[in-house]
This record gives sequence, structure tokens and C-alpha cells, in this order.
Amino acid sequence: MKNTEYDFNNLIDRRGTDCLKWDFFDDDLPMWVADMDFMVAHSIREAILKRADHPVYGYTVVPDELFDAYINWWDRQYDFKMSREDMAYSIGVMPSISSMIRCLSDEGDEILIQTPVYHVFFHVIEDNNRKVLENKLIYENGEYKIDFDDLDDKLSKSKMMILCNPHNPIGKIWSREELIRIDELCKKHDVILISDEIHCDLTNPGVKYNPFDASDNVITCMSPSKSFNIAGFQSSVVHSKNKELLDKIRNQMHIDNSDSCNVFAASAVIAAYSQCEEWLSELNEVIYENKQTVRQFLENELPVVKLVESDATYLLWLDCSALNTPSKMLSEFLRENQGLFLSAGVDFGENGDDFLRMNIACPKELLNVGLLKLKAGVIALNNLTYCLKI
Repeated sequence: MKNTEYDFNNLIDRRGTDCLKWDFFDDDLPMWVADMDFMVAHSIREAILKRADHPVYGYTVVPDELFDAYINWWDRQYDFKMSREDMAYSIGVMPSISSMIRCLSDEGDEILIQTPVYHVFFHVIEDNNRKVLENKLIYENGEYKIDFDDLDDKLSKSKMMILCNPHNPIGKIWSREELIRIDELCKKHDVILISDEIHCDLTNPGVKYNPFDASDNVITCMSPSKSFNIAGFQSSVVHSKNKELLDKIRNQMHIDNSDSCNVFAASAVIAAYSQCEEWLSELNEVIYENKQTVRQFLENELPVVKLVESDATYLLWLDCSALNTPSKMLSEFLRENQGLFLSAGVDFGENGDDFLRMNIACPKELLNVGLLKLKAGVIALNNLTYCLKI
């Protein structure tokens, strides 16, 4: 560990705070929704308290310092160059994508996603009266890869593609070569590409994700909300070098009232990107250690469940195919039997039905409890299945 002042082992009781993860459902241990059970970096908390110390909380404009914080962070971390003119502010990545769907496509258009993928992609497409087109990822020997022949065919029918990079739920960082091929195919078929890169900073130590190069048909969605555990402030940025597309997006987000700034959001974002790099580095070490804990536990205590290796995110994709139980049924059984809430893989696409998604962004003590509950639940399920067969 680099800095002992960062306490990632402290158990913080989040119940009673109107917390989606801990208060919305009555589960003993929720390990589903993608936020972290870690305290935010001190610098972020201090910035919020400083702003809160001013007694007026009226309407807020987005300061230039916020855009500068994004520009400097992406340049420093990923050698990704941006300018203020190429950016638009939004309250969140999914509201941005919803606005983009409305202003850059028509009702009935087909929009491509690569399944299994973040389940809200399905909802945002269908809720806007567009059609989901799936480029199903190929799962072989415990790894995922893109079916480029199918992607080529499906893009010929698509108006838009939504990419997840790094990919949720499989935790894969797409290589530069893969991104180039995707870009070439989108250009070939005149398809607008939206790249959701919200998990980009959450990578294994020594590993960096590859930003999607900003060509004319690409729009990138960015936010520090996952990386620094500040999703509740609802803050993000849309980036594109295509001025025509960006102007349309700005106008639609204004119509949708999704371009306003929370009174505390700018303070949190600026502090995160300008003062919390060391905190994030240590966080990634903690998450990586948690991944190793899960791997070792499954290998030694529950080999019937396999861990899909990942490069990024704090979301683990567990291969439960050997249990021969639909993921929704398995998830519900674990909740009823053990109070453990893991996400059903089928929520991310039909080809995710052999899997569960597990959020490991929590202190080691909670993680160990979750693993024991998983083992106990699987044993109880097997005993029940055996009894039913008899």
C-alpha cells in the first residue's frame, strides 16, 4: 500500500441513508449495483464541505475548471487530447446516451450493442422506441472476443452502436486493434458510435485502458463517478470532435433538462481529477487484491463456479454454467437462502444466463462474508436439487 491514510478496510454502515444498494431491498449483503462501499478520498470530502460551508445553494453554472480537470486528467493518464470546444456537460452517461438516441436516430431504428452488456443499454434503446440489435460476444476457454463477421453484418442494418469500454460486465479492455476494426466498420456502414468509458480508470495495477480515438463518427461519454465513488452527484461529460453532432447533442440535452450542474458536483469532480490520483492508484490495488481473494476462494472452496479473468472494473463475472440453473433462479435463491444479492447474468443479455455479476468494491471483511454466503447458497441449492431428483 502506498499511503496508510487511505482506509479501505473500514466498514461503513450505509443503511438509513436512502442508499439504493443497502436500503432499497432488504438483503443482508447486496453485491449488485455498481457503487463502492469505500469512503471517498479526503480531498473530495473536504471540497464538498468547503462548498457546503457557503450558506446558499442556488442554481449553478458549470465552471471552466471542471472542463480543465477532465482535459488535464485524460492528457496525463492516457495521452488523450481534448479541447473545451469538443465537450458538453451532462448529469450522467445514461441521460446523455438517451438524448443522443433521440437526436441522432429515428423511432424504429436499430441500435447495436455487444452482449452480455450493461442492462440499461437495453432499456434506454427500447424506452426510446428503437430496436436492440445484438452483436453477441464469443465466449471460449474462459475468455470473450468480438465476432467481427457478425458485427460487420449487423452494422449494415444499424443506425448507431453503443460500445462499452472497458466492458461491463466482463471487465475486458478492448485492444487498440479491436477498436480500430470497430471504427473502420462503423465508418464503412455510416454508423454513429457512442463509447461509454465510465469504468476507464478502474484497471488492474500497471494496466491502462485504450480510449476510443476521436474520429468524426465517435462520441465518448466520460465521468469520474465510478472511479471516485461519487455517482450521487450526477456529473459527466460528452466528447466529440464532430461539431455538427455535438451541437445536436447539446441542443437535445438542453431540451431534456439534463445539462444542468448539481451545486456540489463541480467541486467533487475538480477535486477528484486534480488531487486524488494516489487514492485511485491504491484503490485499484485493493480491488485487484479482492480479485485474487475471489479467485483463490473459488479454486479452493467452490471450483464449480469459475471466475472470468478481467482487466478492469470492480465487477466480477462468475461462470456458473456447471450449476445448470438459470441465472435469475440462482440469484433469487441466493437472496432467499443467504441474503446475498448478486446480479443475474440474463439481465445483461440471454447469452449471460450462465453467469452472475458480483461487485467486489468493498472491505475485505465484507467480501469474505459474501464468498462464504455464495458457497453456502450453492451447497444448499445442490442439496435441494438432489432431494428434488430423488
